[in-house]
Amino acid sequence: MTIRVVVADDQELVRSGFAMILDVQDDIEVVAEVGDGAAAVEAVRRLAPDVALLDIRMPVLDGIEACRTISAESACRTVMLTTFDSDEYVYEALHAGASGFLLKDVRRDDLVHAVRVVAAGESLLAPSVARRLIEEYTAATVRAPSLPADRLEVLTARERETLLHLGRGLSNAEIAAALVVSEHTVKSHVGNVLAKLGLRDRIQAVICAYETGLIAAGTPSAG
Repeated sequence: MTIRVVVADDQELVRSGFAMILDVQDDIEVVAEVGDGAAAVEAVRRLAPDVALLDIRMPVLDGIEACRTISAESACRTVMLTTFDSDEYVYEALHAGASGFLLKDVRRDDLVHAVRVVAAGESLLAPSVARRLIEEYTAATVRAPSLPADRLEVLTARERETLLHLGRGLSNAEIAAALVVSEHTVKSHVGNVLAKLGLRDRIQAVICAYETGLIAAGTPSAG
């Protein structure tokens, strides 16, 4: 199955560079290259790609607003690209529905890997961004819970445990060790958590764990 991709960046050399890297892969096809967020939204509506690579800073409509619209209107998954790793951009993009967040100095192989991972339904962040996502929610000054705790009542006790470990940044292997079950069982629990709570991926599960108060501010993260 070919992964169909839209690349959106207002810098032509960057845009064409990413497109060339992806288009030479046997399993990836770049179906459109565009220079602003509005054009990205239009391309997704017209071409129904699997993944959209969106620069954060673009004219007409920025990448975050484009991501928000794309996530609301389609099944297309988004990877945000930027030269910045500012918390402001990270959290805005994740709340807009982004499934990945990479810095523009990403290595060629990592870019290709990111597209494949996100297209397969997983989430992906640059390691530094992932750490900061967890750290922001475990800081003493973290925001108060903003989602009703009863949202989690649809989960079984074991699924709540799984969400708790997801919120602490544990991998499937680490969760399996903590719950003394197989990784296959953990994968099933994670899938149930995402489906029952209407979450797109593990990133949104982390956010949900903190914003429902399942994990309180100041709780140490894993590692």
